[in-house]
This record gives sequence, C-alpha cells and structure tokens, in this order.
Amino acid sequence: MIPYSHTWPYELIMGDYYFLECPSCGSERVLLPLKKKNVREIQTGKKYWMVLPCCSTRFYITEIDDDYILADIPLRKNN
Repeated sequence: MIPYSHTWPYELIMGDYYFLECPSCGSERVLLPLKKKNVREIQTGKKYWMVLPCCSTRFYITEIDDDYILADIPLRKNN
C-alpha cells in the first residue's frame, strides 16, 4: 500500500514540472529540476534525487504517475 503521507501533486506545464505549493516551506509555483527523461527513468524503477530550489529540502522520488510523486519521506503534515 502506498502511504498517502509520502505523496504530493505536481503539474506539467509546457514541458516543465511544478509543485503548485512546496510541501516544506509553502512557496508557490516551484519549478522542479525534473525532465521527461528523468520521469521515464523513475517509471522504470530508478530513484531520483530531488532538491527543491525554494528551500533545499531533499528526498528521493521513488515513483511517479500522471498526477503525484511518491517520495521516500513524508511530504504531508499529520493533521
């Protein structure tokens, strides 16, 4: 079972990947250092080291689909 707390939605806009809001610092429209080539590699099982440009939060992307990324750490706060 995929832990919901480790997921975060992203958007693909004109070939660029964005978080509409950073899960760590709350910055808006964060351009991710992620390319289509990287997404294909993640979908075949490779992990991708992500460093968010807004706050330098670091994590591995372990899976990705058309709407969400799955990280190796919790991205959602427990409410």
